[in-house]
Formats: sequence, C-alpha cells, structure tokens
Amino acid sequence: MITFLLNNRTIKTDKNPGMPLLDFIRYSEELPGTKIGCREGDCGACTVLEGVLTDNQVVYKSIVSCLTPLANAHGKHIVTIEGINLDNQLSPVQKAMVDNAATQCGFCTPGFVMSFTGHCLDKQASTAKGAIASVSGNICRCTGYKSIERAAEDIAKYMQNKDIENPIKWMVEKGYLPQYFLQVPSKLRDIEPIGISTNNATVIAGGTDLMVQKADTIYESNIHPVLHKKEFKGITIDNGRCRIGASTTVNELMQSAQIQELLPNLKEQLMLISSEPIRNIGTVAGNIVNASPIGDLSIILLALNSEITILDGDRKKGQPLKDFYLGYKKLNLQKGELVESVSFPILNKPYHFNFEKVSKRTHLDIASVNSAVLIKVENDKIVECHLSAGGVSPIPLYLKETSKFLVGKTISTETLNQANEVLQAEISPIGDIRGSVEYKRLLLKQLVFAHFLKLFPDKC
Repeated sequence: MITFLLNNRTIKTDKNPGMPLLDFIRYSEELPGTKIGCREGDCGACTVLEGVLTDNQVVYKSIVSCLTPLANAHGKHIVTIEGINLDNQLSPVQKAMVDNAATQCGFCTPGFVMSFTGHCLDKQASTAKGAIASVSGNICRCTGYKSIERAAEDIAKYMQNKDIENPIKWMVEKGYLPQYFLQVPSKLRDIEPIGISTNNATVIAGGTDLMVQKADTIYESNIHPVLHKKEFKGITIDNGRCRIGASTTVNELMQSAQIQELLPNLKEQLMLISSEPIRNIGTVAGNIVNASPIGDLSIILLALNSEITILDGDRKKGQPLKDFYLGYKKLNLQKGELVESVSFPILNKPYHFNFEKVSKRTHLDIASVNSAVLIKVENDKIVECHLSAGGVSPIPLYLKETSKFLVGKTISTETLNQANEVLQAEISPIGDIRGSVEYKRLLLKQLVFAHFLKLFPDKC
C-alpha cells in the first residue's frame, strides 16, 4: 500500500506503483490544477512540491510529476497548486504573478507558482536571481518572461526577512502558507517505510529517463523504488576517495560542501544539466546506467577516473567506470546487480578540472558534444591526465590514448595540436540531428582546446 500526504489529506492507495504521479493527481484525486504538458519533464506544467522529512523538519523541492512514479511519493508530502491556497488572500507568489501580469493563457502558471513556492520554502536567503533560477524548468509560451522576472523580484522582496532556519513556520505565521503545513512532520513520521519485494521487480530511482522512454512498461511493472533509500544516498570522503551514493541527485551534488571543496567550479557546470525539478530527482546511477553517449554526469565521472561499486545480493565488487560500457546501451552489469555507488580518487592539490558542453540551447538541452578533463601539472609538465568526451562514440568515452599521450608533455599549442591527432583517431562520431561527423570532430577539438585555455590561459 502506497501511503503519502497529498496536500492536507493522507492517501492510501493500491494503484499501480509505476503510474505517473501526474495521472494519479489529476484522474484519481481530481485535482486539475496540475497540468499535462510534454510528459518528458521539459515544460514544467506538471510541477508539484515534494516534502521529505529530514531531521524532524520537512524539506521541500520542486519535481515534475509526469516523470515521478507513484511509488516514489510514499512517505512524502506532495503539494499541488490546490494545496497552497489560503482562505481569504493570495499567497505572496500568487500575488506577485497577478500584480505583474505574469500570466496570459494560464496553462503554465500553476507550475511557475509551485516552483516559486519551492524557492520560498528553501533554507537559503531569497534573491531575485535565486527565484529566477527556481523556474529554470518552467516554460511559458505567452509572456516573454519579463513579467515573470518582475514577479521573481517581488517574491524576493516578500521573502527578504524569511527565517532560513525554519521557513515553513515563518511563512505560516505570516499567513503565506496554510496552517496544515505545521502538522505535516508528525503525519509523515506515522507512515511506515514502503515494503515492496525486489523479486522480479524493476528497480527505479528518479525515473527521469525510464518514465520517458518506457512509460507504458513502467506503468505495468512491479516497481522497487530506491530514490530515498539511505543505503544508496550520501557523499563521504574516506581513505583518499570521494564516494557518492547511487541515488544521490544532481542537486544534492551541487549543494554538497564536500564536492564544492574538491571541485569548486562543478556547481556552475552542473547548471548546464537539465533543469531544477529534473536535477531534484535525477540521480548519479541513473545517468550512469542510462548509458547515453552524451550523458553529462557520465562524462564528468569518467574524467574523474571513477570506479563504480556493484551490489549483487550481499556481495560487492568494484569496476572502473571506463570499463562499464561495452557498446551502445550495453553495460557490464549482470541481471540482479545494482550500482550501489560511484567513487573517485582525490588527487593531491593542485589539480585542475573542467567540463565543457555544446548544445543548441545553453540550458535544458542535450549536448551535441561534451567533454571533461582532470589534470595535474608539476614542474611545467603534465603528470596525470584524464580526458573524456560524449557525442563522438557509441558510448560515453574515456579518451585513453589521448590522456596517455598528454602525460609527460609541456602544455603548449603544439602539444595540443599533436594531441588532437591522437584524439581524432580515437573517436568515431556519426552524423545525426545534432551535427555532422565533421562538425562533431571539430567541436571536440575546440572543446579540448577550451579546457586548456580556461585552465592554463598563459600557456596556450
């Protein structure tokens, strides 16, 4: 039995656990404020809030309900547009949208309102920039966005004195949230963890890819959710390695102080991956096992010389990530095995890391070609180098020969030109909608040069 809070009601249902949360909200519970748009997580019309009980407080984040299997709602507080309505007044988000004429046809408006509300509930100081970033996954075809940006500025003003230690209590006391939000923690504590057999079950974490590619199959499958299982979460540093749990989300990576210390620019670089509500549910292992040749996280992790830990029952085994991909969408993973975590060695400082991506749009788009590099230089020579690339091979590609060639070399334009000759022999791009073979070869050459120009501007 799947049990969760939907707005101010406790839901107990035996509906198929692979059913999209969006469909349950609209058709089973008859809450039509959450809209059906693309069903691929791109438009944001179906955005709702997911509240997870953490350290006796509920932490809310925006998610796309079209890509969320019903099973992942178990034990959570799911909030739709109907769930933030006040009796006699508009919420500050709703008021800002109205005052700035930030809606026209209205179809996308509930999604914007919920994303902005998630920003208000965040345990960080509210700014106009942060409010705008919170709606990175919401598309509007009418307004031209300027009125929505002005609404974001007003929202930041409303929130300027927010209690970041307990934003929910503060918003309830201000009359910005319904009173029932204060009872949510105790109600969530009463929900027992979900018990679903793993026998003949489809293991699913965030579902951001499976719910697009295999929605009908997932709907009809026995689902075993692992997105919120503690044994698959967390970021730890031990014995010179950084370990990331398989179900760690992209936004959890972005917000990790440990990751920011190791890779200071990674937070900005991860902003190039999908959108806020997708990053809230898209996981590390999901990106790895998806095996897309242009998977951004896979390319980043390959350059970090990562190893994955595979769980087979009670047994664990390690495997270099670069050996995990056997062919297009073919993995060195046997039936019944799960990716438990991914880890990478921490080099002695100083070392340099960079990620580059070319796509038709800067944000919320799939790469034509992407690349990452981890490099260490001593006495003006490269002593360690790990280079990866996507979009130039049937698999996320670790550029073994190019990386090997660069070790021992002095950084210069001549060295990079020589490395490009090795690089071009190592890749095998195909022409498709994202570019011709020649274009992709040129792009990767330019991205490799971009790595070195950014990291060593005085040497190239």
